[in-house]
Order: sequence, then C-alpha cells, then structure tokens
Amino acid sequence: MPDAVIVATGRTPIGRANKGSLVSCRPDDLAALVIKEVVAKVPQLDPALIEDVMLGCGQPAGEAGYNVARVAAILAGIDVPGVTVNRYCSSSLQTIRMAAHAIRAGEGDVFVAAGVETVSRFQFGASDVGAHNPAFAEAEARTAARNPAVTEPWTPPKGIGDVNIAMGQTA
Repeated sequence: MPDAVIVATGRTPIGRANKGSLVSCRPDDLAALVIKEVVAKVPQLDPALIEDVMLGCGQPAGEAGYNVARVAAILAGIDVPGVTVNRYCSSSLQTIRMAAHAIRAGEGDVFVAAGVETVSRFQFGASDVGAHNPAFAEAEARTAARNPAVTEPWTPPKGIGDVNIAMGQTA
C-alpha cells in the first residue's frame, strides 16, 4: 500500500471579515491562485499528472457554488474533474483525508487537497439564511442563553444539539 505524503503547502494571509486586502477576491479566484502557487513549488511535477482537485468549502453557494473545486482547477490550468466537499469547519481537513485514502487505495498518485472560504462575501455572512427547523428551537435557546458570557465550564447539554451555531462558536 503506497504512503500518502504532503509535498507542498500554501495559503493566503488570514483576512478580516468585510475588510482587508482579500475582501474583493472571489473564492474561485482565491483558490486558483493558491493552487497555482503550490503546484509551482514542485517544479518536477507535471501538472497533467494531477488526478483531481479536492476543495473543501464550508459555504459552497453563490460565488463558491457550481462545484468551486472544478472552477478553481480550470482557473489554475489543471483540467481535472474537481470535487467540492462541504463539512463546514472541517471541509478542507476532509479533503486531505480523501486524497490520502485515494492514494493508499491505489486510485491515483497526485491530488490537490485544499480549502477555500469567503463567508464575508455572503449577505449577513451566511448562505444558509432562512427559517430554522423548529425541532432545534430548544437547542437554539440554550445557545442564546450562553452567548453573553460563559463563566462555567462547558458540559454537553441534554437533548438535541444546536445545529445553527456560528462557525466561531463551534471552535
């Protein structure tokens, strides 16, 4: 079974929501820029050998819709299928896992595993706006009660979990 290794990495600077130098950058363009730069770090790699671009995106809608992985791959000059993975906060981590599994299973040798997020480009910072499922009302109320200041240690609440918390709260 072949080992999977990471041979190059890259990222953009961390931006501030609705501010900074990245605020006007579309997620597909941003991902393509980083993919190009990372592939360029490995000059002995023929980009035609890349099997797939796996791109995690916690909010794959709007400009990050339409299979942003495929769009970013094309913009980066890599003609592969592309797969967009939505696992919210761990989307890009999941792509690394998927690429490692594919290599170890013998499905290919070279994959791009990455992630992109530009949530501040959505109205109100989210693409998932709309009515929440009332089954989670009690859990949302628990979260709202804890928001002002948490002074006691966290313990798992009883009942159904709150699926509508913000990404910062999941940390």
